[in-house]
Amino acid sequence: MLLGKEIAMLKGELTRQRIVETAAPIFNLHGYAGCSMQDVMEATGLEKGGLYRHFTSKEELAAEAFRYALSRAVKIRTEGLDCAPGSIAQLRCIVRNFVEHPSPMPGGCPILNTAIDADDGNSVLRKLVVQGLEDWKRRLAAIVADGIRRREIRRSVEPRWVANTMVATLEGALMISRLENSRTALEDAQKSLESLFARIASKTRG
Repeated sequence: MLLGKEIAMLKGELTRQRIVETAAPIFNLHGYAGCSMQDVMEATGLEKGGLYRHFTSKEELAAEAFRYALSRAVKIRTEGLDCAPGSIAQLRCIVRNFVEHPSPMPGGCPILNTAIDADDGNSVLRKLVVQGLEDWKRRLAAIVADGIRRREIRRSVEPRWVANTMVATLEGALMISRLENSRTALEDAQKSLESLFARIASKTRG
């Protein structure tokens, strides 16, 4: 049975999480400079004191909002990855998820949005987005390295090169698609990456 103090702590954690979930799409849509704590208060229905009870600053809230938005995007991008038969199939799965299933967070990819936003000099957000980018590239490189070990991918292929190429192609295509309000760039990117996967696939497997 929960004691009064434990109930209060649980309620506090739930309120904090609700604030993060509410603030994440606002920051992702409007950026750090374009989102005010007043916007968050209006969206959550909390007073200033209630909001600052959980977050000491706008920067702290923005950081937590980015982490939450990124976790949602990663979940979508890796959906079905465990069921993909082999490394090339896993890479194709990631590309397909990126192209066919947009980020569940309003405003699109949190890495792309926050990378642009962090250029204004917010060191905390910049550090987080760099970490998020490196984590994504590391996951892709690990898939390629595993494919090389299993002789599904040619030994001469550099995992870092594949990871950088995939991220640059997909994020660049996403930016173009958003500006043109068209999926064409994303579809072209998918075709280009399919050609890449065909080139790096090992001729002799097993």
